[in-house]
Amino acid sequence: MSESNALNALHQRFRGFYPVVIDVETAGFNAKTDALLEIAAITLKMDEEGWLQRDETLHFHVEPFEGAILNPDALAFTGIDPTNPLRGAVSEYEALHAIFKMVRKGTKESGCNRAIIVAHNATFDHSFLMAAAERAGLKRNPFHPFATFDTAALSGLVLGQTVLAKACIAAGMAFDSTQAHSALYDTEQTAILFCELVNRWKRLGGWPLAMQEAPAEDDAAL
Repeated sequence: MSESNALNALHQRFRGFYPVVIDVETAGFNAKTDALLEIAAITLKMDEEGWLQRDETLHFHVEPFEGAILNPDALAFTGIDPTNPLRGAVSEYEALHAIFKMVRKGTKESGCNRAIIVAHNATFDHSFLMAAAERAGLKRNPFHPFATFDTAALSGLVLGQTVLAKACIAAGMAFDSTQAHSALYDTEQTAILFCELVNRWKRLGGWPLAMQEAPAEDDAAL
């Protein structure tokens, strides 16, 4: 593999991290007490030229765990009816087991060391995923226990916007507000946004990093 191709490999781009875009819809803000109702995950890959793009997608409606709080205001905001049998909801274990399996496979195939969550206001999604994994007794959690890539922060830096819809529009993307607060739609938009931010940095010449030459002997003595 040439030096250029090596620098364009996914495992080189993010210091061995395998980025996975996540979005959750919930029945409140407390990951320990409030129900996880929907989750989607999109893995990412790089082509031979080093351009980041979407790869595989999984999406699940989730059954509230036993004793979970269902905040009426949160349900009204998302429009989710947890009692609707047409949701086809699965347990937290089933949803996360499938997502973790996909993520572990992608991490291994890409040569990365560990997965990292990419999300908009990532602390929220990370906390709900970690709490659900703990409740489900899933020991082989592929995600970093606290590190994340937050597209809200990245968009604030690059685009001057932190709201997902406004950041997407500023990036030249379409955003359908009628589909917002669906885990699948928000994950798809966040994935496209993250790829655009990473690829834009590459287009501007920010990646691969310029190789620094070793100082000459005379310079080193100064």
